Amino acid sequence: MVARRAPVARAGVRVGKRGRCKAIARRCGATPCYHPAAARARPADPMADSQTPYRKHNSFVEIRQRRAPPEARARLEKVRAAATDMGLSPDAAALVRRACDEALGRATASAPHQPFTLQANVVEEIGRLTDAEIPRYLHYRYRYEVYPDRRLLDDYPPCLQIEPTSSCNFRCVFCYQTDKPFTARKNGHMGVMPLDLFKRVVDQAQGHVEAVTLASRGEPTLCPHLDKMLAYAAGKFLGLKVNTNASLLTEALCHALLAADVNTLVFSADAADETAYRKLRVGGDLRKVLENVKRFHDIRRRDYPASRLITRVSGVKVPGAGELNDMERFWGDYVDQVAFVNYNPWENAYEAPPTAIAAPCSDLWRRMFIWWDGRANPCDVDFKSTLSVGDAARQDLSALWRSGPYETLRRDHLEARRGSRHPCARCSVV
Repeated sequence: MVARRAPVARAGVRVGKRGRCKAIARRCGATPCYHPAAARARPADPMADSQTPYRKHNSFVEIRQRRAPPEARARLEKVRAAATDMGLSPDAAALVRRACDEALGRATASAPHQPFTLQANVVEEIGRLTDAEIPRYLHYRYRYEVYPDRRLLDDYPPCLQIEPTSSCNFRCVFCYQTDKPFTARKNGHMGVMPLDLFKRVVDQAQGHVEAVTLASRGEPTLCPHLDKMLAYAAGKFLGLKVNTNASLLTEALCHALLAADVNTLVFSADAADETAYRKLRVGGDLRKVLENVKRFHDIRRRDYPASRLITRVSGVKVPGAGELNDMERFWGDYVDQVAFVNYNPWENAYEAPPTAIAAPCSDLWRRMFIWWDGRANPCDVDFKSTLSVGDAARQDLSALWRSGPYETLRRDHLEARRGSRHPCARCSVV
């Protein structure tokens, strides 16, 4: 289906959350400071000038890769020339050609929009695909990066995040798992997705969505049938991703992840020494996590030498987190990438003072979340589901994505009424 353009949004006032960063610093016993590399993505001193909204889709402070990204230009030229002969619909073929033209510098975007470009981590992903898979990947990636910027929609979200479980065995200081009413069993937020519901969601997404992440509010390895979920999703999505704290990564789960041809596996860790790790990842044991990551690396190298998986250690750059050089030395022998992402103050979005941000949240055009109980939610900052748009156990994904509540929320953001929605009024994601 041809994408439909939404009205142009008004410019917003940018307001940050200095107090939250200071609070985390106090809890970690650290001085509020950030790695200098953050200057490329944030103001030079974000503690003094925290006015910049959080850009979740471009949140890397820095990412380092074990190997140089492969050359992609020649492959894009080949795809561009053969797009109409690859079995794509006319609309999809036109989108793929447009993506190639923008990435190759042959087409530009109308101001104030940016053209589609290939970041190093995206080039790395393309390098692990066959030529026949690249058109599907570009079709997804263009929609993921460009559609939210240009406020375009089609019938399915570019990215779908499915929650195997909302429970977590950690209480990281920057996470909403520290919210006791949220984690209290009696309040109904904690649970495990039934396998039948997972299969229903996957069946509807296949062929329409390529980016599927198995993670959201909880730790996916706590789901007792995660192995069955992985087996069912195997081979159906080019962008299958799993996020884990790696504390429960058994040998059996290592094999399940590798057999499922997962595209990206993210190990969440923010430090290279036990003291800092325990302060940030409360309940965690760095020694155990390192052993599990090493085991995964060894199993992959020994039993799955042709695996296309990209492994990444990714930390949240909060006061008390390690330096990237130290992280690279500590983790770099066991993963393909080491990265830090900027801190998003989401753990208290319901109690934070309202911001003056009027710019729309781009995630309303980028991703949809399906919680363990089937509730469809537009974002995970709203981790208590006050903005829920429906129930995936009873409604189709496409109907949810274009539902009345979703469209009303997008319209409120576009027409500078973000402040009338809760918790959007207190959120900094744009």
